[in-house]
Amino acid sequence: MSDAPAAVVDVAFWLQGQTLALAREHRQALAAALTHALPWLASLPGAGVHRLNVSAGGGPMALLSQRTRLTLRLPRERAADAAVLSGQSLQVAGASLPMGAAQVRELVPHGTLYAHLVASESDDELAFLQAMQDEIGTLGLACRAICGRHQVAEGGALQGFSLMLDGLSAAHARRLLETGLGPHRLLGCGVFVPHKSAAAVGAPH
Repeated sequence: MSDAPAAVVDVAFWLQGQTLALAREHRQALAAALTHALPWLASLPGAGVHRLNVSAGGGPMALLSQRTRLTLRLPRERAADAAVLSGQSLQVAGASLPMGAAQVRELVPHGTLYAHLVASESDDELAFLQAMQDEIGTLGLACRAICGRHQVAEGGALQGFSLMLDGLSAAHARRLLETGLGPHRLLGCGVFVPHKSAAAVGAPH
């Protein structure tokens, strides 16, 4: 694998203040707030948003812990442009998210990568896996795909499956981290992170 820096990085913002409450269905509202604050984001190829880790439960509202970060996956050359979010407050589904300082994080290639949600056109697991295998093949990657549970989000406007890819070489892992899989990256779909075990892919989230 080349020693050159990855073309893509994560830019993480600490959400300042005490415990924050946010609508559980907030993906579209968050994407709208981000593209309003960063107009170039909507047309930036490969840009993505990591899902916000919220408290478990079935109610309409969820809590964000003080350790929660809002993290963007961006081409390295746009990381400094995203830092203008620091000091702003994003208005997301009626909640105000105060943004702290930006921290650039290098992507870490790992043999096992996991995406909490990869968007799918249907709830057909076999069709989803075939579509993923086709996309993986187009990227020239060699790995084992493990499909997790079907999920529905944004009041039914968004659906897909969790997905784990195992047995990746360092070069292939880096490529997957940089590109992701499937559509709706700004809604937190298809954004992969390192995972230590394939055992939890089907576990509830």
